[in-house]
Amino acid sequence: MVAEDTGPDIGMPLHMVSGMIHACLGRHREALPHLRAAERLHSLLTDSHAVANQVTGWLLATQARAGMLDEARAALAGLDDHAGEIRNARAAIHLAEDDPAAALTSVRAALDGTAPVVGYVTLVETHLLAAHAHRRLGDRPAAQLATERALALAEADQLVLPFAMTGATELLRALARRDTAHRALLIHILDLLRGPPATADARSAAGATATLSPSELRVLRYLPTNLSRPEIAAELSVSLNTVSTHIRSIYTKLGVGDRTSAVRRAQTLGTPGTTGQG
Repeated sequence: MVAEDTGPDIGMPLHMVSGMIHACLGRHREALPHLRAAERLHSLLTDSHAVANQVTGWLLATQARAGMLDEARAALAGLDDHAGEIRNARAAIHLAEDDPAAALTSVRAALDGTAPVVGYVTLVETHLLAAHAHRRLGDRPAAQLATERALALAEADQLVLPFAMTGATELLRALARRDTAHRALLIHILDLLRGPPATADARSAAGATATLSPSELRVLRYLPTNLSRPEIAAELSVSLNTVSTHIRSIYTKLGVGDRTSAVRRAQTLGTPGTTGQG
C-alpha cells in the first residue's frame, strides 16, 4: 500500500504505521524512510500541528536508536521542544548518548503536565524513557515505579506500541520479579515483544561481532560497565570523538540502537569480555 501514490491524506498514516512497525521490531534504519515520508506528507496537510510533533518526535528518536546521533541532534536544534513529543525525542537522544541525567531533565515537563502532549500514548512513552534513565543511573525503585505508571496508563486499551518502540523488555522483566498491579498486561506485552522462535536470519546474526574491528571490540568490552563515554576514552587513552565513533559503528554492526541492547546482543553472541553488568 505504501508503494502506491495514494496522496498525503492516506499516504501519511500508512507511512507512519509502517515506520512504527519497523521501529517496534528494532529495525530502526528501515523505519526511517517511512517516518521521513510521513513527516513530509503531513506538511502537505492542514492537519493538527500536534500530530506533526508526534511524527517528528518518533523520527528523531529512531535516528538516535539507529546510532545517527549527529543527524538527530542537528534536526532537534531547529525545533521548539515545548511539546512533550519533542522532549521525548530529546530524552531518547540523551539516552543514546549515555546521558541518563539529561534524559530525565528532558521529560520532566511532560511528567509534571507543563508540556503539552498529543495524548496518553506520549505519556506512556515518557514514563518509559524516565524508567530507562533511572535504571541507567542505578535507581531501580524509581525505574520500577515509572514502568508501573506506564503500565497503568496503557491498561485500558492494552497499549503495546510505546513499550516496543522504547525497547522496554528489560524494564518489564525487572518489574515482573516484583509486585505489580498490571501483571496480565505485563505478561501480554512481554509475550508480544519476545516474538517468534529464532530463525536462520537470527542465527546469521552470530557473525555480527566478527565484523567488529579490534578497536571496536576494545570499546565494546567497556559497555557493560557504568563508565561514561569520557571515562571510557580516558581508560583507552583515545579521544571522546573516537569512542563515540566506535560506539555508533558497534550499534550499526550489531543492529541495535542503545548501549543496553548492544551489551545484551554481544552477550547473546558470546563475545568475550561482555559478561559484566551495565
